[in-house]
Amino acid sequence: MKKFFFMLLIAASSTTFAQVKIEGVVKDSIGNPLELANVIAINQSTNKLDSYGITNDQGRYKLSLEKNTNYNIQVSYIGMKTADEAVSTTDQDITKNFTLANDNSLDEVELVYEMPVTIKGDTLVYNADSFNTGTERKLEDVLKNLPGVEINDEGQIEVEGKVVSKVMVEGKDFFDGDSKLATKNIPANAVDKVQVLKNYAEVGQLSGVQNNQDNIALNIKLKEGKESFWFGTVTAGGGVSSDDGLYLAQPKLFYYNPKYSVNVIGDINNIGEMAFSRRDYFNFSGGFRQPSQSSGTNISLGDNGLGFLSLQNNRAKQINARFAAANFSYSPTDKLDIGGFAIYTGNKILLQENNDRVYTDPELGIPDERTEDQTTQRSDLGMLKLNATYKPNANNQLDYEILGRVSKETQEQAFFSSVLGNTNQNEETNPFSINQMLNYYYTLNENNIFAFEATHVIKDEDPFYNAVLANDPFNNDSDPNDPYDDTAEDLGMDRGQFAYDLSQEKRVKSNQLDAKLDYWNVLNSKSNINFTLGTIYSNQKFNSEIFQTLDNGSTVDVQPADYDPVNDTDYTFTDVYLGVHYRLKAGIFTFTPGLSAHAYSMKNDQFGVSYTDNFFRVLPDFNARIQLKKSEHISFDYRMQTQFTDVNQLAEGMVLNNYDSFYVGNQQLESSLAHNLSLNYFSFNMFNYTNVFGNITYSKNIDNIRTASAFQEGSVIRVSTPFNSNFADESLSAFGRFQRSFGKLRASVNARFNYGKYNQFVSTSNDPDNLNRSINENYNQTYGAELRTNFKEAPNFEVGYSYGIQDIDQGSSRTKAYTSSPTVEMDALIFKTFTFRTEYQYTNISREVGGSNSFDFWDASLAYRKDADAKWEFELKATNLLNTQSQTQVSAGGLSVSTNEYFIQPRFLTFRVIYNL
Repeated sequence: MKKFFFMLLIAASSTTFAQVKIEGVVKDSIGNPLELANVIAINQSTNKLDSYGITNDQGRYKLSLEKNTNYNIQVSYIGMKTADEAVSTTDQDITKNFTLANDNSLDEVELVYEMPVTIKGDTLVYNADSFNTGTERKLEDVLKNLPGVEINDEGQIEVEGKVVSKVMVEGKDFFDGDSKLATKNIPANAVDKVQVLKNYAEVGQLSGVQNNQDNIALNIKLKEGKESFWFGTVTAGGGVSSDDGLYLAQPKLFYYNPKYSVNVIGDINNIGEMAFSRRDYFNFSGGFRQPSQSSGTNISLGDNGLGFLSLQNNRAKQINARFAAANFSYSPTDKLDIGGFAIYTGNKILLQENNDRVYTDPELGIPDERTEDQTTQRSDLGMLKLNATYKPNANNQLDYEILGRVSKETQEQAFFSSVLGNTNQNEETNPFSINQMLNYYYTLNENNIFAFEATHVIKDEDPFYNAVLANDPFNNDSDPNDPYDDTAEDLGMDRGQFAYDLSQEKRVKSNQLDAKLDYWNVLNSKSNINFTLGTIYSNQKFNSEIFQTLDNGSTVDVQPADYDPVNDTDYTFTDVYLGVHYRLKAGIFTFTPGLSAHAYSMKNDQFGVSYTDNFFRVLPDFNARIQLKKSEHISFDYRMQTQFTDVNQLAEGMVLNNYDSFYVGNQQLESSLAHNLSLNYFSFNMFNYTNVFGNITYSKNIDNIRTASAFQEGSVIRVSTPFNSNFADESLSAFGRFQRSFGKLRASVNARFNYGKYNQFVSTSNDPDNLNRSINENYNQTYGAELRTNFKEAPNFEVGYSYGIQDIDQGSSRTKAYTSSPTVEMDALIFKTFTFRTEYQYTNISREVGGSNSFDFWDASLAYRKDADAKWEFELKATNLLNTQSQTQVSAGGLSVSTNEYFIQPRFLTFRVIYNL
């Protein structure tokens, strides 16, 4: 590995030193430097664009050119006549200045080559072909080549360190609410330009009165010939593995014209390629946003789904995936736009993992535990969205959206615990939800703007849980007895059965309305004032029941001695608030101070007892932005937030989180208060393609809701109860990334630091009233470096290295774990017909005490197509070439440190046929 890195650096250095530089200053006719002028160098012998650059704020440019070559240097600037001069290079650097004259003609200057990057106000435009090398197949591959654009580990697009909130194609939404569907499915050969829309405003009427610095959208411009024609790919294939036959079918079809668009994506395979995972489904927002998200109030409806085990890096022992999605937009008139999408994803996943959990405080007497788990998950998830926008004129806009979700999920686990023995667990749920949004924007005149926004959500969740443990009914009072006998006695179960068959039915119905009315008064060109009147109404009804199924099939209610086994809770929350914000621009500074006054009411009824908490609170917030240059800024944000719980933590009847984890709510829980601060710095220098981003965030939570856990003596079985802690929890995170291009090389380094301080409370069953408080502090550090090439003809490499440190201080003990992971990727276009790709990653995880584990993955593919315009392509693809059986990770809970071994799919070899429309 070290030799490979060294050889790559030698090759990269030789390429760099084989070039000379031409640099200088571009000015206008009176000597003023021109910022953002375009400079390109065209090789006279090949007639190809060899280099390009954009002038900085001092008018300076710099290009890297081949030695002993003749070039045409072309310099252009909007409103100026284009300069075109011949230059011959030697082995010496060249200094050459340009002076551009005003162009009074109305005709646009026709450039021989398009600039790879242009800037138009807040829009950054990349010409895709200027960065493509010929091996790109998806939009994701195109974006990775663009300076300043990143694809994060979740598959989301990042620009300036911010996740892109919207992806459009020809100005039309592409599955609004998720960028991953675009990056994984839009074919690369259809992409002409990528437009990065910074400071993006969903509503044009509000663009001048809101802070949109964190809003970034992407618009994909299609190549000529792709409009009014179907385009895309259809892939089919099969293969072999050590276990079973393999198959896949992946149609991806797109149609765009100025009036309407249709996108259809399908995927069915058993090779582990998940087009849309369960996690993607639940993270998919559908473009919905809460009107109160910046009001200072934070209330969630909670999640009452199954305790589904999560996939690690979308890997598992076996994955059978089905996916279908369709997206459309239609503009019957220039005033009305309608659109929507439908998504279905169905998966059957087999998981196997082993976990070693070490409890770090010996005084608690909790035994260490080894678990072995084999799980089968089945999920069928669907969503449907319809939306309409009516804009009769520039002063009025009406939006309506509706999103429905429905799902059916089951999870079956065969679970072994070294403490509690064998358990079979079964879970299932069939929830649904409907989200609606209604917005109206009205501009009275240039100084007075009104906006009404409202969302309504209904959810109905019905998770069912069942656990079956073996029991010997003849040793209940013996010493030792069965591991679950004492718990069964505490629950009031019938212990004379040959199995403890424990079940829970739960139903949570939620209804929430979130609405606000905004008014902006534009005082002058530098300032405006905003008044907000808003409300949140939330109601949740929570019902649950725990029961036992006897050996003869009949059911009986359990009868815990200290808790009620049923819940019937009605929880209502309201917030009425009035906010005011003043926005002022002063030179390079923009200040937005504000505050909101809230009248809160919380009421819950259960077991014939009603508890009400009414109070008033003023929440300040402040935002400041310093625009140092057009592409360099610093921003600071402070917000005070009131955080409220959902009904799950209020219900005082016993709830089964798991067969070994019980939960009892607290009717008198109060809200918590959070102070949130963030500081951001960003710089993108087009002169030398240097991209710098830094972020620091700090949060302090007062009266935070913490959980007190009481463990059964000598066991891992526990009962947890929430309460408002008198001790503050704190977190601090910092991230920085530096990226710079050197000719055909792009290097980046990054560092991340996370610190968390929170309070943990534990007791044991023999002394439940004596809570032991411990302060847990976690320090996580991650450092990374990456070097990638972007040659047009030579093979391209991407090498990276990351190093992480987990430092876990749990009061009574301290644990350190180290993770190192080098990666290598290569893609090459061979004879302009073969595309070879390979990727290798090695990971080593070591603990200060406890040895180390390592695993590695190697994937490769070879594809053939006659030329770039060929209709047919054939690909041979191998995954997990080294046949790695499992991967390892270390994690920390409040009381324990765990080492997890996670089993994955074996080596797969598939042959694919791709047809390009």
